[in-house]
Amino acid sequence: MDNTEKRICLYSSLLIGLMVNSGKLLALRENGIVAHYWKFNLAEWCFQAFYNAAFCCLIFYLNIKPGGYLSVYRDQKRYWAYLFCNALVALVSLVTGLIIQRAWFGYDGVPGGLAAGYFTRFGISCILIVILIRIVFLLRQTRQKDLENARLKTAYMASELELLKEQMNPHFLFNSLSSLSAIIAEDPAMAQKYLKELSNVFRYALVRTKVNLVTVANELTMLRSFAQPVTMRLEKAFRLNINVDSAYLSYQLPHLSLQPLLENAVKHNAATLNDPLVVNIYVFNGLLVVSNNLQPISSPENSTGIGLANLNERFKIMTGREIEIIKTADDFIVKLPLKV
Repeated sequence: MDNTEKRICLYSSLLIGLMVNSGKLLALRENGIVAHYWKFNLAEWCFQAFYNAAFCCLIFYLNIKPGGYLSVYRDQKRYWAYLFCNALVALVSLVTGLIIQRAWFGYDGVPGGLAAGYFTRFGISCILIVILIRIVFLLRQTRQKDLENARLKTAYMASELELLKEQMNPHFLFNSLSSLSAIIAEDPAMAQKYLKELSNVFRYALVRTKVNLVTVANELTMLRSFAQPVTMRLEKAFRLNINVDSAYLSYQLPHLSLQPLLENAVKHNAATLNDPLVVNIYVFNGLLVVSNNLQPISSPENSTGIGLANLNERFKIMTGREIEIIKTADDFIVKLPLKV
């Protein structure tokens, strides 16, 4: 039994105890019908009400507590034994209460009236207890289903995230090796420097392969390493400007979020000394903005469309928010939501 079920049982027991004994409050009217058969005694009434409530608590405990004395019969589908034990507990409680009340307070009313009153009150109590136990079981089943659904959703999101990361890593590797191939043909010495910086990028990607969220500071460090080979290849035709306030460096975003954006900017835009490719990274309205001037190349490479779609899916899974993409005549802008 969790705390909610315990409170339900306690409050329900008190309510039932007061409700089934409320009729005797009519004896407070001196000229009333009940006053002719039973004289109101506050101590006796309190005993009956709280004894009845204690009986309800006992039945709740025996039937609802997982692995309890009577719930075992129900779980084993031994329903006749289950009903017999409940009836026996009710009968023993009834007789015990009847004996205690007669011994403490005596009885000079209608013969058999005290026993009839106990049978009536306990009978009504049992009916109400059965209804409430059923409600508690329904609530328990609902909670269990909600928990199972939450676990399934978490498992689905985890598997979907791993699939997206698996899609991204080959894409990243393919493009990196393609760039390396081009640099080797142009300048073998520069290729050595490219490999050094590229190793830093892959080390970051592989060491944190099981990490879903990383800090902005870590992502920017990786991006600077990734940008070094680009700078080596394009020289003054490429500029990366990072202007992120230190207050946002501890914020989080999905692992390897910035690299695909820089990669796409280099892949789809021309870069010359007269018209260099400029990538700016800054924070605006709590969003990490990555923008570049739009200079489409005349013969663009084939694109699988994995990059931005993959990135958007990862943000939806890990932050619950989508990225914002803005394309104007002069700029291509991507806004990334950050997680505190």
